[in-house]
Amino acid sequence: MKSTTHLLTNDGKRIAKRLVNHWKHKFEVQETEQDFKILMLTATITLTPEIEQLNVAIDSQLDDHDHLEKVVLDHLNRMAQQEFQVEWQH
Repeated sequence: MKSTTHLLTNDGKRIAKRLVNHWKHKFEVQETEQDFKILMLTATITLTPEIEQLNVAIDSQLDDHDHLEKVVLDHLNRMAQQEFQVEWQH
């Protein structure tokens, strides 16, 4: 299953970098000029910072994909030190 959303923020790169640094001890991570990837065993999270937003994509093989969306959003909120309200597109 794949889902996407975006967070309206001017700090997308900083938030993405903080989450990658937070999870790099548990998962493989990749960083390019365009995006950040967190490679879990059964899912890949792609964070793509833009000027006024952070695009988030989750591609997973999990039955409980909705739970992963919540975990990712909770962590992004913590890294940003604010609460984002988002709608996931499937």
